[in-house]
Amino acid sequence: MEFVEAVLERPPLVLGVDPRPALHGTNPLPHIRRYTLELLEALAHTVCAVKYQTAFFEAMGPQGFALMHELMAGARVLSLPVIVDAKRGDIGSTAEAYAEAYLRAYPGSALTVNPYLGSDALEPFFVAAQQTGGAVFVLVKTSNPGSGLLQDRPLASGGPLYRAVADYLAPHAEQQRVGDWSRIAAVVGATYPEPIGEIRSRLPHSLLLLPGLGAQGGEVIQGPGLLNSASRALYYPGGQPNLEAAVRQAEQYLAALQSSTA
Repeated sequence: MEFVEAVLERPPLVLGVDPRPALHGTNPLPHIRRYTLELLEALAHTVCAVKYQTAFFEAMGPQGFALMHELMAGARVLSLPVIVDAKRGDIGSTAEAYAEAYLRAYPGSALTVNPYLGSDALEPFFVAAQQTGGAVFVLVKTSNPGSGLLQDRPLASGGPLYRAVADYLAPHAEQQRVGDWSRIAAVVGATYPEPIGEIRSRLPHSLLLLPGLGAQGGEVIQGPGLLNSASRALYYPGGQPNLEAAVRQAEQYLAALQSSTA
């Protein structure tokens, strides 16, 4: 099944997996593995996708990186769509290698990418998504406090840089429609709700991944194709691994999403 189709069959909540070894005892990797697999199973019908932040796994060395791939496979066993949050972006041949590593290796999955290097750095990801039924989430307006330094910078042609990125993506998104929605998607931080409507108007058929829910101060935002993403607040509710609290937190987010449609 296409990533877009699989995600839209589920509640619009994304579980972000950002493991901190210090919270998992003296032998953290087995505990991270067990906790994450149990959490995936507990939330399998509550979230639309699982987002793995590669940096936290890479920081744990080769075994940590291998664990990420094992957990990605575990999500697929549960029929959970996967988003690899790697924010890749490089010259064409390197971008092709990144696309091979994450989109072609995991058909039907998604990858976050950085548009700063331009069109030739994005095209390999777009092609791979089309060939594998995956998706590409392009950074447009990110959730971090310093994002405005470049993303909000006004252009000589008028408007901020993030608007130009959205406008560039628009025709590509139209070319990669899967029904009403597109494989070409965008990352728009939930911590900056004001630009969401503007970006939606420019990308009417793109899924918008909204990171920053919870720990970064973002709140639930409801709307077609808006995927609310919580990492620390959902993976470590209360600052610790806690399966029961994570289930309760997910239920609270879903209730907030449903109440906003009432």
